[in-house]
Amino acid sequence: MKLNNQYQSVFVQPLSYITLSIITAISISPSVFAVTAQDSLHNPKFAADKLTRQPKFNSQELKIAQIQEDTIVRERSQFIQQANNLLNQGDFKGAEESLRKFLKRFPDDAFGHYQLGNVLFRQERLEEAITSYQEAIRLRPKYALAYNALGIVHASQSQWDDAMAQYRKALEINPNYADALTNLALALWQTNKKDEALASLTKALDIFKSQNRSEKAYQVEQILQKIKESDNPGLS
Repeated sequence: MKLNNQYQSVFVQPLSYITLSIITAISISPSVFAVTAQDSLHNPKFAADKLTRQPKFNSQELKIAQIQEDTIVRERSQFIQQANNLLNQGDFKGAEESLRKFLKRFPDDAFGHYQLGNVLFRQERLEEAITSYQEAIRLRPKYALAYNALGIVHASQSQWDDAMAQYRKALEINPNYADALTNLALALWQTNKKDEALASLTKALDIFKSQNRSEKAYQVEQILQKIKESDNPGLS
């Protein structure tokens, strides 16, 4: 997986590669079996009928249901944290194995498919990575992270038009997605659209600064400087 030399030189830090997401546990809201106040107010008979039809749960049953839901949340968190730790250690095979076990248990978890795509990409298994990202998007259509990741896979193969299409989909979902703006700018630069690239980078820089992401802001500043130097070699 080779990027062209000009593309590599701009990446003073690996902005073209996927920054792994910080893991956050997703809580599951307990089901509520109750008649709303609005139903009762506007249609007392409906409320009475609904109460008759609905199963009644005592406090012990509700407690058991909550415990079961809490157990699922902990199980998800443990699986993902384990995979993330292995990935951070560079154990891609171990991370992949952990994520596949996770997805066997939770096959409809979009984040799990996205994270598996990250692991496969790091192993240069690009077609498999694309399949994982696409599955994440199927499960969560407005998944900006996954669209950005697809763009990165295409960019790694110098498929700039395809990469830009994916970055733009991510930005349609989240116009302030600074990482996608940065990646789009780099693809624009590769296709000699320097003015658009500079505009995209400038917007990304402003967003990174507003988010107090100083390391990312510094990286973008370095890229901007590289692009300006490429137009004016005498400045370097």
